Amino acid sequence: MSHGAGLVRTTCSSGSALGPGAGAAQPSASPLEGLLDPSYPRTQAALLKVAQMVTLLIAFICVRSSPWTKNYSAYSYFEVVTICDLIMILAFYLVHLFRFYRVLTCISWPLSELLHYLIGTLLLLIASIVAASKSYNQSGLVAGADNPSPLA
Repeated sequence: MSHGAGLVRTTCSSGSALGPGAGAAQPSASPLEGLLDPSYPRTQAALLKVAQMVTLLIAFICVRSSPWTKNYSAYSYFEVVTICDLIMILAFYLVHLFRFYRVLTCISWPLSELLHYLIGTLLLLIASIVAASKSYNQSGLVAGADNPSPLA
C-alpha cells in the first residue's frame, strides 16, 4: 500500500542560494553561551526559594542544638525532612539558575516543583506537629518546630 511521494519539510537546510559558505560570517552560538541566568537571583521565585532555604536551615539548627529529652525518633524525623526539603529546594534553585530546564526537556519542571512543594509541605507539617507535641516546652524545640500554639 503506497501513498506516493510526499513533500517533507525540514527546518534545517544544507546550503543557501549563494552557496554553502555564504553563512560563514554569522557568529555561531556556543553551547556554554547563556549557561548562567544573571537575572534569576533577583526574581520573586528565587527570593522565595532563598527564604525557604534559610527558614529550613534555622528550623534545623534550632532542633539540632536543643538538648533532647525523649522520643529521639521524632526529632530525627524532623531533621531529615528539613534537610531533604532544603536540598531539593537548592536543586530547583540551581536548575533555574544554570538553566538546566533547557537541557533536560524530558522533565516537566513546573509539575515536578508542584509535586515537590505538595509532598514537602505535607511531610513538614507532619514533622512539625510530631516535634512540637514532643517538645516538652523546651524553647529551641518549640521554635524549631514552628509551634504557634501556646498550649503545647
